[in-house]
Amino acid sequence: MQIDDLIKLVEDALDEMKAKDVVRIDVHELTSVTDYMIIASGTSNRHVGSLSDNVVEKAKAAGRQPLGVEGKESGEWVLVDLGDIVVHVMQPATRQFYDLERLWQSAESRRAQQQQSESAE
Repeated sequence: MQIDDLIKLVEDALDEMKAKDVVRIDVHELTSVTDYMIIASGTSNRHVGSLSDNVVEKAKAAGRQPLGVEGKESGEWVLVDLGDIVVHVMQPATRQFYDLERLWQSAESRRAQQQQSESAE
């Protein structure tokens, strides 16, 4: 399965279950762990669990076995590791507290500035 197909599968699975505020961040130049992070919010513990379950179910149906699922027991933050994509499904308060978008997008901005500086030298 190509990465673009996997991204679409994940985003469709989240949309199907009415995930809130879905964001995709390209991190392939920032880490060797994954290429993309997809972050979404659920409205309750149950919704977070249902969103992550749907991502796992759709991935398995497409022949992509998740490498791991963490946090399902609490329902505050569930991480689904699909290798090329790591999916974070969180309740809004948890998402705001950890602010992964700012963390990773800031790192991306710093890397771009560093590359511009190096090319100017």
